[in-house]
Amino acid sequence: MKYRKLGKTGLEVSALSFGASSLGSVFRETNDAESVRTVHTAVDMGINLIDVSPYYGLTKAETVLGKAIAEMTRDRFILTTKAGRYGADQFDFSEKRIMGSLDESLQRLQTDYIDILFLHDIEFVPFEEVAEGAFLALDKLKQQGKIRFAGISGLPLAVFEKTLAYTELDAVLSYCHYSLNDTSLLDIVPLLEQKQVGLVSASPLSMGLLGNRPLADWHPAGADIRALCQEAAMHCAAKGEDIAKLAVQFATANDRIPTTLVSTANPDNIRKNIEWTDEPLDQELLAEVLAILAPIHNRSWESGREEYNTSVIG
Repeated sequence: MKYRKLGKTGLEVSALSFGASSLGSVFRETNDAESVRTVHTAVDMGINLIDVSPYYGLTKAETVLGKAIAEMTRDRFILTTKAGRYGADQFDFSEKRIMGSLDESLQRLQTDYIDILFLHDIEFVPFEEVAEGAFLALDKLKQQGKIRFAGISGLPLAVFEKTLAYTELDAVLSYCHYSLNDTSLLDIVPLLEQKQVGLVSASPLSMGLLGNRPLADWHPAGADIRALCQEAAMHCAAKGEDIAKLAVQFATANDRIPTTLVSTANPDNIRKNIEWTDEPLDQELLAEVLAILAPIHNRSWESGREEYNTSVIG
């Protein structure tokens, strides 16, 4: 496992990190004992960053993760969680709610501090609400020693540009923007590096687009994106390869992307993902897949309010 510096935090993070959303049964019904074994397998094999949120499984993911990490010493992993999003359409970024949310997360996670607290999907509320409430809460939580570092998460890259023009951040969490079909995250990497902001990239499979299972009905990708991603997956399968392997290897190979989150509640799956990162990338297959996906390269979908869906970088 490779380890890389996370901005100015001083943290060294594993190239592959563990997203605990699956523990909340958000993709399928899960077994808690198996979920706990998955977390232990991840850490035993070198993963040292674990990310979760009260939104995942409506607090279930945090609760199950709390059981898993209670059986490990706290210095073995970097723990990140989120605040502000609590349901599909339920958001509250007021100072009071962020403060209370963190305390609730600490109880569920059975720990007394969080390494990084991310404000979860801020693009769904006016920026002023976040600035006047949640940002103040982050400062107070740092002063109280309940969190070490703070950041934001969201889908539109303009979320990070807009926030960094207003305030300082320790880290950001981006998803679905560094994968075989979309590398637009690289557009903001120079800004993050200039400001020494740690970068966590999530969903190298683009929330299932780059996989062999049927795509979830709720997936926001358009029909053309879905079709070409399926074609790429079938091309890999015809060559006896798994597009998920290629996707994970591609996402973790770039040294400018410190860590990439993958989520599963199956010990064998996380073991396989970790082993993939140590195997050489099939450059010929990669070139073929990128050629298939070229017509939809960097094509995404809108999320949240219009003010966040226009990049100032372009």
